[in-house]
Amino acid sequence: MRQLLTLLLITIGIFAHAQSTSLVSGQINAGRIPTPTLMFLNVAPDARSAAMGDAGVALSVDANAIHWNTAKLATTEKKMGFSLSYTPWLRSITNDMALYNISGYTVSKKNLVFGFFIDYFDQGMFQATLDNGTSAGNFNSNEFALGISHARKLSAALSIGMNLKYINSNLLGNYQGSGGVSSALKPAETVAADISVFYANKTSNPWNYSYALTLSNISGKVTYGGSEKNFIPTNLRMGMAATHDIDELNKLTFTVDFNKLMVPTPPAFENGKIVGTDPATVSAIGGIFGSLVDAPDGISEEIKEVTTSVGAEYLFNNSFALRTGYFHESEMKGNRKYFTFGLGFKMDQKYGLDFAYLVPSGQGSPLANTLRLTLIAGINQPVK
Repeated sequence: MRQLLTLLLITIGIFAHAQSTSLVSGQINAGRIPTPTLMFLNVAPDARSAAMGDAGVALSVDANAIHWNTAKLATTEKKMGFSLSYTPWLRSITNDMALYNISGYTVSKKNLVFGFFIDYFDQGMFQATLDNGTSAGNFNSNEFALGISHARKLSAALSIGMNLKYINSNLLGNYQGSGGVSSALKPAETVAADISVFYANKTSNPWNYSYALTLSNISGKVTYGGSEKNFIPTNLRMGMAATHDIDELNKLTFTVDFNKLMVPTPPAFENGKIVGTDPATVSAIGGIFGSLVDAPDGISEEIKEVTTSVGAEYLFNNSFALRTGYFHESEMKGNRKYFTFGLGFKMDQKYGLDFAYLVPSGQGSPLANTLRLTLIAGINQPVK
């Protein structure tokens, strides 16, 4: 039954890409697209998962598990681990935006793991102007999240994890307007949590499977100083990975992730009446639970809000990796579609360097030329 379930999940992931329909003129981004704030929280920070189509919820553990599925940390065989990632952002448009990530963990007992992380999104330098068009000075916009993590095993195969984080979004930096909207704006801030589950029953068989589920960015609404309150990108991610040990030197991993933003779908309007849910009248928790059934066009529209990531990794001698993947999003819900490629190197089983590159499937995508670099360090001392 496990092999049949795994085959079904992989097949669903492949057909979600292969059967994407051709675009009709005027339809691109014409759908009701959920638009929460603080979207940097859902950007893949590490090069390994980025090279595999932004799939990582069920992959084998390293320090970047804190972003994808903290529960995986309970399965680590390292005493400590650290990761540093750098992603230049939207380089086809600007050259001063970047996402930085630092993650780390330590094992205090065999089934008790603690970690930390810092995400910093530098949105670059902007120029403020007055009503007459003259410059009012420059300011730097930035967002960050910092938090702590905990994971533990419930059994030999099942583990759980949790993150608690503080998030700050400062869109105007140190700029102080002389009046109007700019003077009313202030940084948005909140506290959020992630919860995750990981199941991996290792056997002596050539194929081993892992399954994972994460609900991230659980929080209330945020405000930038005005009366409007915004949802943050609460996200439901589920997936599986299948690993095949070809021999002592060669290993293959295939993985698939499904993601859905757990925020209200914008409503439709018919004859001046709202069809669906008005986000302004829904609480944060109500938006999370209602997001599965609130699309005006029903279940067919809800399915379009699910993005799919598929990836593959070939590992030689646990030292050199080749990776590729594909990410798909409905043209009615954002139309992000891209291929990914990457390499990975390990030295002395302690240090690693990963590289990823993104290739959009269409022309003129702002995501063109996106690359990621990740440095990983781990202490080989066995967990006791």
